Amino acid sequence: MPSSAPTRAAPPARILVVDDDADMLRLLSLRLKAAGHDVVAVGSAEAALAQLDIARPQLVLSDVRLPGRDGLALFDEVRARHPSLPVILLTAHGTIPDAVEATSRGVFTYLTKPYDGKELLEKIAQALALSAPAVAQPHADEDWRTEIVSRSHRMTDLLSEAYMVAQSDASVLLRGDSGSGKELLARAIHRASPRAARPFVAVNCGAIPEALLESELFGHVKGAFTDAVSNHKGLFQAADGGTLLLDEIGDMPPALQVKLLRVLQERAVRPVGASQATPIDVRIISATHRDLEAAMASAQFREDLYYRLNVVSLVLPTLAERREDIALLANHFLDRLSRKYDKRLSGFAPEALKALTTAAWPGNVRQLYNVVEQVCALSTTPLVPLTLVQRALRTPSTQVLSFAEARQRFEREYLVGLLKMTDGNVADAARLAQRNRTEFYRLLQKHALTPGQFKQDAGDADDVVDERHE
Repeated sequence: MPSSAPTRAAPPARILVVDDDADMLRLLSLRLKAAGHDVVAVGSAEAALAQLDIARPQLVLSDVRLPGRDGLALFDEVRARHPSLPVILLTAHGTIPDAVEATSRGVFTYLTKPYDGKELLEKIAQALALSAPAVAQPHADEDWRTEIVSRSHRMTDLLSEAYMVAQSDASVLLRGDSGSGKELLARAIHRASPRAARPFVAVNCGAIPEALLESELFGHVKGAFTDAVSNHKGLFQAADGGTLLLDEIGDMPPALQVKLLRVLQERAVRPVGASQATPIDVRIISATHRDLEAAMASAQFREDLYYRLNVVSLVLPTLAERREDIALLANHFLDRLSRKYDKRLSGFAPEALKALTTAAWPGNVRQLYNVVEQVCALSTTPLVPLTLVQRALRTPSTQVLSFAEARQRFEREYLVGLLKMTDGNVADAARLAQRNRTEFYRLLQKHALTPGQFKQDAGDADDVVDERHE
């Protein structure tokens, strides 16, 4: 494919090169490294997929003909894992039809062998310019995503797409389970956008009664209803020039869905009781944990509103789907909360950290934060123990006692129970245990139990003396 654009240098990027020809692999690597790129070179699709698990590149350059899984199958796997990751294929003349078909499926482009070096660098520059930037690389303002702590590949891809969509004004629909961090991502998108200096306003559509939600969103004028004693600007006007997050949009009542659709279509809002509409300039981000497609099928959510809101859809993974982040997040929260509670906590015991990383986490990141806050408030040692984590997770202890330890624990608890029941009376306790008093005293001595400790009147010295001489 001839290049119509002038040659331009691409910014340094991490490029995964795949070719089973060792000489070609070496030549490609040398050329790309000379252009300033960080190159990872492998000889098969399987090795390429393994590298994707280790560190996400910014571009994949692959031969079509590979041993085992070919370049087209590799592309399908890359697209399934990382939809925004560009792929360029190198092909011999005999495989050009396959490469042409691949471009229709989403391959960025293909080049025929022998390739032109300048054209290769130009295509790489074009692909990198159009693709999502790697979040690991510094942006002009890296503060946009500092609240989101992650090293997971899924989150890296999500943040790359979020940064790219932030540069546009497209409406974004954030999907994900409760507690997965939808509002944090919405704030990050706002900070990365040209609207960053303007307000970010969030409203939970499911937390405000229907009678109040319309006034909260659109505002009202004085006298519009009984309690309207003055004019009130709604959240749309409060967010003018900035971003409005409509959280839990799936819980919005149907009557308000119609009015919201009108606002989005007209780019103007009319407060309750007003006769004139006010123009607004607001970027809409909506979020939901509900299945909106099912809600549309049951006529609970308007189809026309759905397509207005769902211009770009981003899906947040559950915490269980990004387990490599659990230890990172737990220690991050512990550091923050130990300062809040003025405690000197150094971290989690290895068993405690293992319990955190293997837990189910139905409440996602929000639940993890709550668990860390509880153990931080209750911990009396610098290292958070397993028992506190299990208590916060409400999971039974998984500690397995030896037979001797279990027997000793049972004996002690059994003896304590008897002495409490009999108010420390050894004769009665021995009778209940069906043991003679001498044997019973021997058991008490074994477990360092003193009957006098269990008497309601601990000053009954005669009884204590008698017991000592028994």
